[in-house]
Amino acid sequence: MPHELESPVHTDWERFRALTDEEVTAAALADPDAQPLSPERLARMRRAPSPRRIRAGLNEMTQERFARLFQIPLGTLRDWEQGAHMPDAASKALLRIIERDPMAAALALNPDLSEAEIAPELGLALIGAPTT
Repeated sequence: MPHELESPVHTDWERFRALTDEEVTAAALADPDAQPLSPERLARMRRAPSPRRIRAGLNEMTQERFARLFQIPLGTLRDWEQGAHMPDAASKALLRIIERDPMAAALALNPDLSEAEIAPELGLALIGAPTT
C-alpha cells in the first residue's frame, strides 16, 4: 500500500530532456501555480541576509569568533552557512543589524567589552586610537 505522502505523478525525465528551451518556458508559463514574479514584486522582495557574506566582510572573521561575538550558537551559524537551515525572522533581523552596524551589534551583545576591544575583531580602526 503506497504511503499517503507519495506522489502519484511520475515524471518522464527523458521526455523532459527532449524539450527545447522554448517548450520548457511555455510549459512553465502555462502553470498557474508557478507564475514568474512581476518586476514590481521582484523589486519589493528583500534578499535574506547571508551570514557567510556578512562574516567575510568583517575581516574574514572565523565562524567561531563571529558566533562568540554575536552570541549565535556555532552549530546554528554553520547550519545557516551550509544551507542546512534558514535563519528565522528574529535571526534575520539580528543579521541585518550586524550587517548594517556591526560595532553597535557587538557592543549591545557584549556590554563588558569596549569599542577598542571589539574594533580589532571587526577589522576596524578607531579614529584617534593609537596604532601598533
